[in-house]
Amino acid sequence: MSGNIPRIVIAGTQSGVGKTSISTGLTRALIRRGLRVQTFKAGPDFLDPTYLALASGRPCYNLDGWMCGRPYVCELFQAKAASADLALIEGVMGLYDGASPETSEGSTAEIARWLEAPVLLVANAKGMARSFAAMVKGYQTFEPGSPIAAVIANQCGSERHAAWLSEALASADLPRLAGTVPHGAFPVLPSRRLGLVTADKTNLDPSTLDALADAVERHLDVPAILKLAQNSSSGEAPVQRKNPSQRSPVFPAGKIRIGIALDQAFHFYYPDNLEALEASGACLVPFSPIGEARLPDNLSMLYFGGGYPEEHAAELSANDAMREAACQFAAAGGAIYAECGGLMYLAQGIETPDGMRHRMLGILPVWTRMLAKRKALGYVEVKLNAATFLGEAGDQLRGHEFHYSELIEAATPDHGWQPAYETRYRRQSETIPAGFQRGRILAGYAHVHFGSHPKAAESIVEFAARRDRS
Repeated sequence: MSGNIPRIVIAGTQSGVGKTSISTGLTRALIRRGLRVQTFKAGPDFLDPTYLALASGRPCYNLDGWMCGRPYVCELFQAKAASADLALIEGVMGLYDGASPETSEGSTAEIARWLEAPVLLVANAKGMARSFAAMVKGYQTFEPGSPIAAVIANQCGSERHAAWLSEALASADLPRLAGTVPHGAFPVLPSRRLGLVTADKTNLDPSTLDALADAVERHLDVPAILKLAQNSSSGEAPVQRKNPSQRSPVFPAGKIRIGIALDQAFHFYYPDNLEALEASGACLVPFSPIGEARLPDNLSMLYFGGGYPEEHAAELSANDAMREAACQFAAAGGAIYAECGGLMYLAQGIETPDGMRHRMLGILPVWTRMLAKRKALGYVEVKLNAATFLGEAGDQLRGHEFHYSELIEAATPDHGWQPAYETRYRRQSETIPAGFQRGRILAGYAHVHFGSHPKAAESIVEFAARRDRS
């Protein structure tokens, strides 16, 4: 397709108003009509994209203005949506929520403006009539050039309630209703402390997807939504920069084999991060720290992403063969990169909320402990202290942290470990030493997006290759 890609944004007045249920159900409904739908998620979230990916049958990509910037976001959108009939973007939190309380940086509104995409605003209408119009008017007029094209009223009480809401919007010359969803119309999606749990075929099977789609067909004006998407403008033209997936590989394809931990415990990866590694010449080889007894053959590097190692701590600890294999890989000089949950796996162990301690790899000289309350949430900038996987000393990258665990002990120079980078959290001026680095191992809580630093993926592959050169 050309740059004129039909598109629609499903935004909300706040978190918890039903964006994911509506986005997933609408995607499934459009797929059942024979359309190819490419989904995206605004912001850094790893969980909601799993629902959209299952519903569409295609990977879901994050569009994050703060982490990656406008050129990368627009280019990624154009590249991934080009083979689809329609692009659906699910928003993050409320329409204007993002990296700052003062601007729309990192927000759904920013993404919608960049892509010139119409917005369906989802709002909770419970206990409201004319006040619903006042709320919508606030969102429409909060910033100039609001892209709100229509409204979806969730938690609607009755047909009479729906009629009142429609009349209230019309009387104030506001965007019309594209649907009214009654309480209990959608199946309940499974959740835990981080929000929704990761979707897979066991908790989001075809029957659940169809139930979501059926609810959308009953309560939303799907033809009108399609028309809004098809009437969207062409959006910003692709930027004149080589797409990461179109780079010339640094090494011959398949030579540098990177083992990717991928199972119920480790699965938080941005698809375009992994694609950038492949574009740089890496062959990605998935393996399961839970269910497999040995590492894949001929690996140059191990990559442990985030996930839920605490939920599977007993299983991970009981897999002595895999733990021994990973430790032997590290002792032999193999490169290891670990983020968040991956850091917890490299630690001495995990202390779960019930007070039980489960041994992990024991590479890092710290224990990790799960807390009842969230320990960290927010965007981070990292500045490298020395040359490592991600780049050269002084290079800066962007990412985010979201975890309920903490370090019980801090590593000291006596162990040979040094802070991998300086971390600066959004709206804080001071930097904090963070991460662990020693030899060919790098671990930290930050989920770094490679799109924030053009050479990050190439740097990782080059670093992994040094073992093969020796």
